Amino acid sequence: MKPSINRPRLAAALFIMGLCSFMTTTVGASTVKDGRQVFRSKRCGECHTVKRPGKPATYADALKKKGPDLWFAGSKFKKAWLETWLQDPQPIRQMGFNSILEKNQETHKSLSERESRSVAEYLMTLVSTEVTKGIIKGGKSFKGKLIFEKKGACYGCHLVRRGRRLIGGLSGPSLVEAGMRLQGDWIYTFLKRPDRLTPPVRMPRFSDMLSDSELKELAIYIGGLK
Repeated sequence: MKPSINRPRLAAALFIMGLCSFMTTTVGASTVKDGRQVFRSKRCGECHTVKRPGKPATYADALKKKGPDLWFAGSKFKKAWLETWLQDPQPIRQMGFNSILEKNQETHKSLSERESRSVAEYLMTLVSTEVTKGIIKGGKSFKGKLIFEKKGACYGCHLVRRGRRLIGGLSGPSLVEAGMRLQGDWIYTFLKRPDRLTPPVRMPRFSDMLSDSELKELAIYIGGLK
């Protein structure tokens, strides 16, 4: 004997499932739209570029910028980190851009939890075709650590955590908690061809010094920094 089907209950369940699916899709789309609106209303575009430049920028162009480019934000950052950082923004670069003498005096607007969530959704839609997904997996790399400390001499410009201490240079962006902030595939692409993602900077192109396998190990190591 076949079990009887309670058709009213089945119809109600299907309706609720469809409604939930519709709401999820609508909320997602609305959040991106809201994020773009918040980004514009807060005048974030005055400091950040969200469209890839039509022509290669010069070093002079880079010095005029108030904030970093965001046209590849969805390829670079992790969404959870963006949501948290936008609510309580702290400097990532300790020294002023292109300076080894002046401290970074820039301040960043803080957003509400709702604003941060929607802006993060919007920024994650800004991706670069230069960054191929799935190349760098999470994890640790002892070889990458040796390259970072010895062959690459990355300590000279970047701050990292060693136990309870912070050590390293201040002229480049801090790599403390880089694993929470940056996507591994973006790190690898940036190490290989920084000129493809940012205006001319003093970051060396490590593909001139390291093999591709070494670049990947270094990216894995940086992507695991806490």
